[in-house]
Amino acid sequence: MTNNDCLRRIRYILDLSDSKMMNTFAQANHDVTRTEVSAWLKKDDDADFVKCRDIIFATFLNGLINDKRGKKEGPQAEPEQRLNNNIIFMKLKIAFNLQAEGIVSILALAGLRVSKSELSAFFRRPEHKHFRKCQDQILRNFLKGLQLQYRNKLDPDDAFE
Repeated sequence: MTNNDCLRRIRYILDLSDSKMMNTFAQANHDVTRTEVSAWLKKDDDADFVKCRDIIFATFLNGLINDKRGKKEGPQAEPEQRLNNNIIFMKLKIAFNLQAEGIVSILALAGLRVSKSELSAFFRRPEHKHFRKCQDQILRNFLKGLQLQYRNKLDPDDAFE
């Protein structure tokens, strides 16, 4: 999954306006313009489409954590230079304040059955012997489950596959 795709899905799940998107970035001490947000949210084949770099998407996710959970004391987390599905999944887990049971039920909403032990493998350090790389299908189904939980319906035009 691309950063732009994830950004579009999160925006839809939380029903974020451009102003709210800009505020989410501001929560991570990063100012963006409405034009930048709009360009990241365009479809890939649009002439004005701009690829959302890893550091920008990591900044958005950090802002989402700060917005939903509140800023922590002390220095703010630095955005990662390189993202992967495991990091994105972890940041979404933190932002939505989810425990294993909650994630399992969200994935079940999307029709994907995962055990707690399988799930915990995604949140381990990469050097751990039981670490498992989070594939696009898992992240896509997690976002679909979040959509079903937060939006409570599928919009035919925005339905996830």
